[in-house]
Amino acid sequence: MARPKKKIRELKAIRVNVRMTVDEYLILSQNASTLGITIPDYIRKRVTGKALPRKRILLEDRQLFIELGRIGNNINQLTKKVHLGMKHPPMLINQLAELKNILDMLKSNIVKSDCQAD
Repeated sequence: MARPKKKIRELKAIRVNVRMTVDEYLILSQNASTLGITIPDYIRKRVTGKALPRKRILLEDRQLFIELGRIGNNINQLTKKVHLGMKHPPMLINQLAELKNILDMLKSNIVKSDCQAD
């Protein structure tokens, strides 16, 4: 069975040519690619006021979120041990030192990302 034909108002029959500087085009292209859509779709959504998709998470940010999840897991395990009445679990000092190292690493990554964004 064939696909139903679009109504005339649904057809994209009108072409609009726009002149812009190289810098403007680079900004437009970067905005569209950050959202994972084409330049024409980006322009259509901006002009019509439709909602834009959420920004894609960068690989570095995804790895940062994974590390934060691991830290949260470690903290939950330590909290459980404390609530069970273990005052000084043998691995507590090592785990806390590891958490501190990971947090320091994450802080430095965030600072690097902020510096590169400027």
